[in-house]
Amino acid sequence: MKFLQQLNINATNAGVSTGTNWIESKGTLIESYSPVDGKLIGSVVATDAASYSQVIATATKAFQEWRMVPAPKRGEIVRQVGDALREHKEALGRLVSYEMGKSLQEGLGEVQEMIDICDFAVGLSRQLYGLTMHSERPLHRMYEQWHPIGIVGIISAYNFPVAVWSWNAALAWICGNVCIWKPSEKTPLCGVAVQNIVAEVFKKNNVPEGVNCLVQGAREVGEWMSHDVNIPLMSATGSTRMGKAVNAAVAARLGKTLLELGGNNAIIISKEADLDMALVGAVFGAVGTAGQRCTTTRRLIIHEDVYEVFKQKLVNAYKQIKIGNPLDASNHVGPLIDKDAVAIYLNAIEQGKQQGAHFIVEGKVIDGFESGCYVQPCIAEAKNDMQIVQHETFAPILYLMKYKTIDEAIAMQNGVPQGLSSSIFTLNMREAEEFLSHKGSDCGIANVNIGTSGAEIGGAFGGEKETGGGRESGSDAWKVYMRRQTNTLNWGSSLPLAQGIKFDF
Repeated sequence: MKFLQQLNINATNAGVSTGTNWIESKGTLIESYSPVDGKLIGSVVATDAASYSQVIATATKAFQEWRMVPAPKRGEIVRQVGDALREHKEALGRLVSYEMGKSLQEGLGEVQEMIDICDFAVGLSRQLYGLTMHSERPLHRMYEQWHPIGIVGIISAYNFPVAVWSWNAALAWICGNVCIWKPSEKTPLCGVAVQNIVAEVFKKNNVPEGVNCLVQGAREVGEWMSHDVNIPLMSATGSTRMGKAVNAAVAARLGKTLLELGGNNAIIISKEADLDMALVGAVFGAVGTAGQRCTTTRRLIIHEDVYEVFKQKLVNAYKQIKIGNPLDASNHVGPLIDKDAVAIYLNAIEQGKQQGAHFIVEGKVIDGFESGCYVQPCIAEAKNDMQIVQHETFAPILYLMKYKTIDEAIAMQNGVPQGLSSSIFTLNMREAEEFLSHKGSDCGIANVNIGTSGAEIGGAFGGEKETGGGRESGSDAWKVYMRRQTNTLNWGSSLPLAQGIKFDF
């Protein structure tokens, strides 16, 4: 395929890189099969212990030099990375779609997110502000400043195989850090493609080898990173189970974590909602990326007065969803990532039925596709306290439930272990404000009259509770990639002590 050639993707690819150099590894071969057609795209060589050690040593050395490059100069290099992504947007977007299975529009949109975060980081490179404070001691000045922390380890998930890396890397770089990235073993070629794009830019700018490193592999490589005292910050995106393991390992060595974990997101649909607008938000939120977004809409909490009307609108809309090859822009929904995901989807449907959920749009595996990964988005009427509803299933299964009062709806929205994204559709200002108030949504993201998906990079992205508490991308998320230092400077000729303490001799 032409886009593979444009991205320098071969039948067998090295999987370990310190930037422009690819390192020999004796690790196992990771084969990447497309969920689109079941065909083998290519393979990468996983990281072994020796090549991992080489990556760590190179990154450690690179940090000593990179941190001394002025932040605006680092920003200029990130600007060029953004331009390179613009040039490769079509090819990389197609690879994302083909290797992961999301629609081509979403694949291209993911690359656009990478471009956007580069633009954001460029401006931020001139705004890494500290504060000044008034000292209680005469002829003293107090201020704070921010320093880079060193190596940032990045573990990303298959559902956003390139964008989540960029949210971390672009900010980490302008802050003066270096990065080691372990992409998902289910989308390893996306990692190779991005490494190739960045390497061209870094080579032109004589960036030290080791500022952008790539490692490949499954759980073992992630464990090496999590336990490694040379990595002060681990950013991990994935399941809550994985995040807990990473957090425990990093906390044991008193490192820092940035966790973006599970979501169980709900939309509240008020009796005073614009139902047509709510329908668009609910359908895209539920079936976009075949239900494999952390911000996927998994629950609809609908006012009893409009429940039946909206339910019928939803069923009619699901009949119009086009499922098929995601590289065909006319299709809305592509496949699940692999057959393991299909098995999880089918098991969740069976559990739902056993627990009393009533399916009004039945789920099934769709015949006629070689990969066996295409499934029917389904809808079930359920109770919020059902075990299967409380659990995040990474598949297009949507649960409907009724409410009477806004307080009841908010309690249902909050009544799950996860706390990533939330939404209300209403034209009632009081309902909207209550949803956004201290007694409202307990999620990291709370929207009014838009769905749970589609966050912009200008705002900090992340959630609470079992979502992990991390914040990436916009706002002041850059601070997690730096260490804060308070400085006091005495420019007088005596040494007064704080709090009026006397120490004379």
